[in-house]
Amino acid sequence: MAQTAKRHVTYEDILNLPENLVGEIIGGALYTQPRPAPKHAWSHSVLGGSLGEAYGWGSGGPGGWWIIDEPELHIGGDILVPDLAGWRRERMPALPETAWFELAPDWVCEVLSPSTARIDRSLKMPRYARWGMPHLWLVDPSLRTLEVYALEQGRWCVLTTLKDDDPVRQPPFEAVEFPLDRLWA
Repeated sequence: MAQTAKRHVTYEDILNLPENLVGEIIGGALYTQPRPAPKHAWSHSVLGGSLGEAYGWGSGGPGGWWIIDEPELHIGGDILVPDLAGWRRERMPALPETAWFELAPDWVCEVLSPSTARIDRSLKMPRYARWGMPHLWLVDPSLRTLEVYALEQGRWCVLTTLKDDDPVRQPPFEAVEFPLDRLWA
C-alpha cells in the first residue's frame, strides 16, 4: 500500500486559521485549539497582571522583565504560543520588531485545560527543555494547582506543587508573594 506524502505545514497555515483558533506548529505538524475558556483566561490574565505589575513595570517589585501574554515563539522550526512568557531585560533589552520572538524565554507558563494539557505536557514541555528555558510553571484552574519546574541538566525537575490559596513566591519570581487563589475564578 502506497503512503501519501505529508503536506509540509507552513506559517501561512497558521495565518489562514479562523480568528477563534490558536495555531502552533510542533514537530512539523499543525495543532489548533480554540481561544481559552473564561476560567482559563481569568487565571492567565490575573497571573500575567500580578507578575507584570511587580516584574514588568517594577511597581512593588524589582522589575527587569518583559512579561508577555500569548507570545508567538519561532524557535528550532517550531512555532509555539505559551499562555505567558517572560524574558529578563538583561537578555532582551528591547522587544523585537517582528510579530514573534526568536529568543527563548527565561520563564514560560502554560494554563492547562482539558483540551490542551496533553499537548502542553507531552509536546511543548520537551521543546521548552531543549531550548534551554530555565523555568516553567503549569497552572491548572480545575485542580487549583501550580506546578513549578526548573531545568536541571536538560530535564525538568519539579520544585513544588502549590494548591488552593498557598502563597506563591517561586523561581524565578521570589521577590514578591501573592496568594494562589487569586487565579481561581
